[in-house]
Amino acid sequence: MLVIYLIYYLVMIKINTAEAKTHFSRYLSQVENGETIIVCRRNLPIAEIRPIPKPPVKPRPVGIDRGLEIPASFFEPLPDELLDAFEGTKELP
Repeated sequence: MLVIYLIYYLVMIKINTAEAKTHFSRYLSQVENGETIIVCRRNLPIAEIRPIPKPPVKPRPVGIDRGLEIPASFFEPLPDELLDAFEGTKELP
């Protein structure tokens, strides 16, 4: 509990709304560098500005097993009978 208290009240940057309006671009730069900023009104926290997660650099591998190989037939179109069944225009035998 003490660790949470220390992180929340001592590590995070706390600013009042007037200061946030005056120096907004400076605080955005800090947020881009990973900081979390608590915005206060009369020293009472009302909002938190924090960075959003960055999108992955490379595409996520398919499947849980990273060595999984998908056969080329997987990407071939489905047969017409199966498509008709999905669309509800024809029943499968």
